[in-house]
Amino acid sequence: MGLGVWSELIFFLILLFMFAIIFLFNTITVLHKVYLVFHFLMMLWPISQFAVMTTENPQLQLFYLKASFVGLSLLGSGWLIFAVFLTGQSYLLTKKRLFWLSLPSLLSAAGILFNPYGWFATPIEGAFKDRHYGPFFWFTLITLALYVLISIYHLYVSHRTAKTARHRLQIILAAIGILILSSFALADLVVNVLLQGQGIIVIGLTSWGIVLSGLYFLIAIQFFKVFHVIQLDQKDVLDSMSTGIIVLDEHGIVLDVNSAIRPLVSLRPGDFLDMSRFLAPLHIEGDLEAFLDAYEKRNPEGAQIEIAMGSDSHISHISIYTAPIFDSGMALIGRIITFQDVSELRRLVDASHRQNEVLQERNRALMIMQDELYKANQMLEQMAVTDSLTGCYNRRYLMQQLEHEVMTNMRYQIPFSIFLFDIDLFKNVNDRFGHIIGDEVLSSTAAVVKKMLRRTDILARYGGEEFSVYLPHTNQEQAMLLAQRIKEAVEFNIIQPGPGNQPIGVTISLGVLSVDKGGRMSVDNPKAYLRELFSEADAALYEAKHGGRNRIVSISRKA
Repeated sequence: MGLGVWSELIFFLILLFMFAIIFLFNTITVLHKVYLVFHFLMMLWPISQFAVMTTENPQLQLFYLKASFVGLSLLGSGWLIFAVFLTGQSYLLTKKRLFWLSLPSLLSAAGILFNPYGWFATPIEGAFKDRHYGPFFWFTLITLALYVLISIYHLYVSHRTAKTARHRLQIILAAIGILILSSFALADLVVNVLLQGQGIIVIGLTSWGIVLSGLYFLIAIQFFKVFHVIQLDQKDVLDSMSTGIIVLDEHGIVLDVNSAIRPLVSLRPGDFLDMSRFLAPLHIEGDLEAFLDAYEKRNPEGAQIEIAMGSDSHISHISIYTAPIFDSGMALIGRIITFQDVSELRRLVDASHRQNEVLQERNRALMIMQDELYKANQMLEQMAVTDSLTGCYNRRYLMQQLEHEVMTNMRYQIPFSIFLFDIDLFKNVNDRFGHIIGDEVLSSTAAVVKKMLRRTDILARYGGEEFSVYLPHTNQEQAMLLAQRIKEAVEFNIIQPGPGNQPIGVTISLGVLSVDKGGRMSVDNPKAYLRELFSEADAALYEAKHGGRNRIVSISRKA
């Protein structure tokens, strides 16, 4: 085997190394996942081309040849889908549009795989190391060319309408990467196919294009971070602020800094910030001990101090404000620290009464920032009490609410009911269709149940495929009517998992516990009482499942 053959293996190993870097050292967003699939298709070509040259078996040669060209044919639709995701228009890719966009690639791949009448390739002298190409080969090339042209046109239109410089840079870099690959592939077609028999053979042109474009994308992703779409948008907002910002996690590890902070503090994401050591060498104007005490005790009101930096000829006064971020359970989940240069403000205040207006303006800006922080904290609290997959409340929130609700119900003798239900044979759904389809089933079932509930009812994901519903002011008869409607609604809900998959229908088993008035007025331990209630509801659910599933078992008790 010549050097050109071994170069194909080297190209594959280089691409594999790039794939590992992107996978291991990046937060895997949806865009990264799309690109990793795109990169994997690129990797098929060099390894398959290498494999063709390592065997004398014509059947194996044809198999490897088909694998390389199938990957190449699917790469076309991958280009276009990647371009659409890159421009932030993934919402356009409905299932129907994805099917039609992928259809030419799929037809091309099918023609290559089946190779009817040798319309893809026929061997020369009984081997496929040298071969004649047929109509499916040219169909594949025409399809790829059309995909490239459409992708470049889509990027061009998106570049003209892009609103930020970063987004335009992102689109330009992606277009260059695709042009690199398509240029080398075109050169390979001209030199090694169209000019075949002219004595000119250049091995590995397409592989060179794949490696160079892959390396180009790697540099763009790893060093310029141009594909971090969501992160770039957030970064643009942070960098547009004149106030320096540091975001820490609960352990004091730096999560992010903006550009305004870099002249003041040399910190990068991943560094540890020890506030006492950070302030120790600085000139402090204010009560350092009180500031550190408030910082370490996680004072919800935050803490503020002023420092002086610079030489005698030019001293800058920096106001440092730190505020913790809590979840709904008042557990610390991070801190935000702002650095605001107040030097000019101080000089203006000392110079004239007019500086009071400037101070008020700065204070208003600070209040706006605090309001933004408050809204961010509210968003974090909302995320902390909901299940990210189904949008229902989580178990912790349900228990917190019930502790108060149950005590109130008992005090005023108000009936209430609790459902526990789970999806029958859900493990079979995961085993047969995979966890992604299983997640769709969970979300769809939760959405159906949610539509059947009142605004005062609470639906929570209790764990796995198990859900719980709290129904205030609901006796046993009312609870059974609602449980029956929910069971029927879920039973008639058909989930469409996507092209190629059969519709899925599921059923649920319910354990219904109703607590009527006339019992105790209070309990000493609400948590223990709730555990008792849910244990009885769980027993009813267990009876329903082992009684044949798709059933309702109801029990009633006094408070």
